[in-house]
Amino acid sequence: MTTDTPKRLLNLLSLLQTPREWPGSELADRLSVSTRTIRRDIDRLRDLGYPVEASQGAIGGYRLVAGAALPPLLLEDDEAVAIAVGLRAAAGQSVEGVEEASVRALAKLEQVLPSRLRRRVKSLGTATTTLTRWRGGPSIDPAVLTTLATAAAAREKLRFGYRAADGTETKRLVEPEGLVSAGRRWYFLAFDLDRTDWRIFRVDRITKPFLTAVRFTPRTLPAKDAATYIGDRMSSQAPPSYAADVTLHAPYRELAPRLGDSAANLERIDDTTCRYRTEADSVDWLAARLAILGCAFEVHEPRELVDYLAAMATRVSRAVSPSSSSA
Repeated sequence: MTTDTPKRLLNLLSLLQTPREWPGSELADRLSVSTRTIRRDIDRLRDLGYPVEASQGAIGGYRLVAGAALPPLLLEDDEAVAIAVGLRAAAGQSVEGVEEASVRALAKLEQVLPSRLRRRVKSLGTATTTLTRWRGGPSIDPAVLTTLATAAAAREKLRFGYRAADGTETKRLVEPEGLVSAGRRWYFLAFDLDRTDWRIFRVDRITKPFLTAVRFTPRTLPAKDAATYIGDRMSSQAPPSYAADVTLHAPYRELAPRLGDSAANLERIDDTTCRYRTEADSVDWLAARLAILGCAFEVHEPRELVDYLAAMATRVSRAVSPSSSSA
């Protein structure tokens, strides 16, 4: 007979999280207790916020249903690994709002994962690659993201190495404010203690973040939130943005899968032609994006992209016809 009440409640909850209805007698047999004890344990779970529904009749029983709030869940090893891997993948996607929430959830999950499961998640992450670079964004290590998210949530001072745009390497000690996903890049807002000012860091340039275990009192941010602060700063220092308008000579059904998230910018003209309108902060990324589509196209604008493609065509022509460059 199971006399350890907390352990029995956890076992009962694990059974109820299976999507089915459990007769009280079957639960009693599984846990080696009486049906009366099961009824008491069900009441305890309800008191803890778990919405357990009971149905009457000969085939009645108990099942866990959706409630007004999300209660804690019990996960099997393979379920926890699957969720962690899925959150790592979502953290690198460009679906608005999903990336930051994924990082927060991943930080919470990895904090409590046993070491054996952390190794499995790490192994799967190492063996899996994505085409993020073809969307123009730098590759981000999810472990760095979760460390930064943990530091911000816990209000814990953080040390890390940082590589500036000119390649200069520095060491930073900061009080983290938060992470912000901006399209193809992640940014980290923190108060730099050595420079006594707020600083915005590109996450792909952060190396070896280290939690110091030293807590701090949050400072007053000169903006509504981290996203507003970074957005205002970026808009005042934004590089030129290029709006591309291109005709693609290929069927919509072939182009849409190749464009992935950018397929929303694709418009069907006829059975063999489409119009593609998109924006980017660099013409080289636009040129590479068009080149890998594998179809003929005409660029209507911007002029900078036309000139870049012309220069690229010359380089490619010389590369495949060495004799013509020496003539």
